[in-house]
Amino acid sequence: MAFGSCSVGVIIPALNEETALPLVLTEIPPEVDRVVVVDNGSTDRTAQVAQTLGAHVVREEQRGYGAACYAGLLALGPHDIVVFLDGDYSDCPSDMPLLVWPIVRGEADLVIGSRLLGTREDGAMPGHSLFGNRLISAILRRHFRIPCTDLGPFRAIRRNVLDQLQMQDRGYGWTLEMQIKAARMGLRIREVPVRYRKRLGQSKISGTLWGSIRAGTTMLRLLAKHIVLPVLCP
Repeated sequence: MAFGSCSVGVIIPALNEETALPLVLTEIPPEVDRVVVVDNGSTDRTAQVAQTLGAHVVREEQRGYGAACYAGLLALGPHDIVVFLDGDYSDCPSDMPLLVWPIVRGEADLVIGSRLLGTREDGAMPGHSLFGNRLISAILRRHFRIPCTDLGPFRAIRRNVLDQLQMQDRGYGWTLEMQIKAARMGLRIREVPVRYRKRLGQSKISGTLWGSIRAGTTMLRLLAKHIVLPVLCP
């Protein structure tokens, strides 16, 4: 069944994901209109694998999750709904309708797949990753009144409102910036439970303690900016 009258584009940031991408791409629902894989400096066959499986591939040399997402947006084209999906097979592409349909039905503008509300394979989210997500989610609920349990990368958003957010972060803070700006604009934000698996290959962020520390520091700085600056410069 198609997603109503809405066209859907998917953006997949990828760094050395030649093993996982075949599984990710073959599980994306056939109703999706376009898939863009952003090769963020891979040294393996990520780009070739994605092209063979029918994805549109762009190369973004600037490393960073936000940089890859932004490059994907530039290449995606004018679709009604944009879905962001990791390329390491930790997210379940077949859960995509859970994120898209609330937008199609006019019930939400931004839908985030919550790994904490859903089911997770043992070891899929290390303890330091769970702690960081819970801490930042609590701050979002308190200061921005955002219904939030997770900063999950698997999410869907209306393209027209995403353009209005004027996203600036090109690193780990992309997902957090999106949620804060969406709340400030008064957008309808919803979470839905999604499944989450142990990723294939090494995580670039949460799989190592150092990666989590860097990501957490970036997000806390971004939170401070959005909490303090409006007070100093109302």
